[in-house]
Amino acid sequence: MLEKLVGSMTAEQRRSRRWGIFFKLLTFIYLFALLFMFRAPLTGGLGVSGVEAHTAVVQVEGAIASDTYASADNIVGALRRAFEAENSAAVILRINSPGGSPVQAGYVYDEILRLRDEYPDKKAYAVISDIGASGAYYIAAAADEIYANKASLVGSIGVVSGGFGFTELMDKAGVDRRLYTAGENKAFLDPFSPEEQEEVEFWKSVLENTHNQFIEQVKKGRGDRLVDNDKLFSGLVWTGEQAQELGLVDGLGSASWVARELVGHENLVDYTPRPSPLREFTDMLGVAIASALGDQLIESRFNLR
Repeated sequence: MLEKLVGSMTAEQRRSRRWGIFFKLLTFIYLFALLFMFRAPLTGGLGVSGVEAHTAVVQVEGAIASDTYASADNIVGALRRAFEAENSAAVILRINSPGGSPVQAGYVYDEILRLRDEYPDKKAYAVISDIGASGAYYIAAAADEIYANKASLVGSIGVVSGGFGFTELMDKAGVDRRLYTAGENKAFLDPFSPEEQEEVEFWKSVLENTHNQFIEQVKKGRGDRLVDNDKLFSGLVWTGEQAQELGLVDGLGSASWVARELVGHENLVDYTPRPSPLREFTDMLGVAIASALGDQLIESRFNLR
């Protein structure tokens, strides 16, 4: 027992030393990051003054929503900087997104058209990598030309809305729904109340109207390049190869290929705003602490068995 006790104390001392080293290292990283932040600006984005002739890149990555990096504010700001830059020969929207808000996508679509009119000598290309669907394709349709990989997922020109109904579950659990409203439709499509067919039909009309707006903008952007196909606007998604046959994309190629072969300037400069050094540091710090705690818990579990 004495031997076990001594061994346990030794192991505990080793863990304490490791934790001490870890927190000293975090302190050093923190001080280094503070020094860096005082020497570097905290705003996102890329300063590109003085950069030689190049192809500008704006990333559209992840869900398109007002509170994400792929928000209209971020994308539009980057697009303006990219078009305004004296040495940018063209602009590529590098898209890897399943879509999102039609409102945010609409803002970006309109801004692309405005910038194309303001800078007629600079073409806008959309390049889809893994996926460019729904709202992401909405944005792409505003570009002069669209390119994708042969295995990219393209399309999903449709609108979706869903939820759950809990009325039967509530009946089985003996739960009463008590809802008080002013306005006959204020409890519209309440998931805890029985579904009303009239409300469902109205909501379908809203979705249909939004879908028609989507279709109109795609047709405006793609024009007679679209193939006459009954399923084109059905919400289906296609590979890049199939999308080319349907006229949804103009060809197969990457951003580097477009810059090299079409623009003639293979030097890519990314104008997408990035998190400030403070945000990046806090994210890194959080990951480091979580990783260390996880390792410590695993080690403690094995030592205490």
